Amino acid sequence: MSFSDILNIGLMQGFAGLSLFAVLLLMGLGLAIIFGQMGVINMAHGEFMTIGAYTVYLFSWLADNRFPRFSQTYFLVAIVAAFVIAFAVGWLVEWALIRHLYKRPLDTLLATWGLSLGMQQVFRSTFGPKEVSPTLPDWLMGSWAPHEGLDIPINGLFVLALTLVITAALLLAMYKSRWGLRVRATVANRIMANASGIDTRKTDRLTFAIGCGVAGVAGAAFTTIGSTGPTSGSLYIVDSFLVVTFGGAAHLLGTVVSAFGIAQTQSISEFFLTGSMAKVLTLLLIVFFLMIRPQGLFASKVRR
Repeated sequence: MSFSDILNIGLMQGFAGLSLFAVLLLMGLGLAIIFGQMGVINMAHGEFMTIGAYTVYLFSWLADNRFPRFSQTYFLVAIVAAFVIAFAVGWLVEWALIRHLYKRPLDTLLATWGLSLGMQQVFRSTFGPKEVSPTLPDWLMGSWAPHEGLDIPINGLFVLALTLVITAALLLAMYKSRWGLRVRATVANRIMANASGIDTRKTDRLTFAIGCGVAGVAGAAFTTIGSTGPTSGSLYIVDSFLVVTFGGAAHLLGTVVSAFGIAQTQSISEFFLTGSMAKVLTLLLIVFFLMIRPQGLFASKVRR
């Protein structure tokens, strides 16, 4: 095997890592908003990703069986629908459950874990236990070959572009919008935020719903690289918490850097090791780093 072949394989593994990076980043961003900004341990976060994935599957089924003329455009509409549906369910969950459990992290963990199991059963009863996959549009199929022996999947490039757009929008919203100002004020000092006229309960509900909506978009992105089953989201919840913890809770930029590092480490190590051993190696590296720097890559400056 020549050096050129090794280089091409390394680059393709790197781009495969970018697809994983995109899903982990979208999941991590949603979780960073909920866990980092609100202190809520949402064990059902993966199920909101599954909502987004099943939304894309439903739109694909409709395009294939009812509206074939939309088979090439349905995916873009499905991404928006995935956000809206996951947002609406998140809004309802916060109103019905989460708002009663603030400042009770253990209760929140147990309640959302129960919610996770319940949502999985709903998925299983509605869509069946088998995994399903949407029919992707033709423009998402195939690969781009910038160099001989180097093939980059087009769906991976699309998912990466989608992730960059969502990340930029969230960062702008967090630091340039009135919602972001209210969130940061609530995190810094909830009592003073209430005193200054900020409706912190409404801010909490909107923040939770946005985090769930971003997880829905992650589910839409996931359909381009894997099939969807009732427990698909739960497979990513641990990795999502690792991304947020490693990057530094409540720090969105840290989430971006952390997701990239974890995805690339896992993808490249999978070329030399088995998938399970690659996960173990990645976990050991994260644990070792957190032993040295418990606050993560970026420490948040929050006034208590």
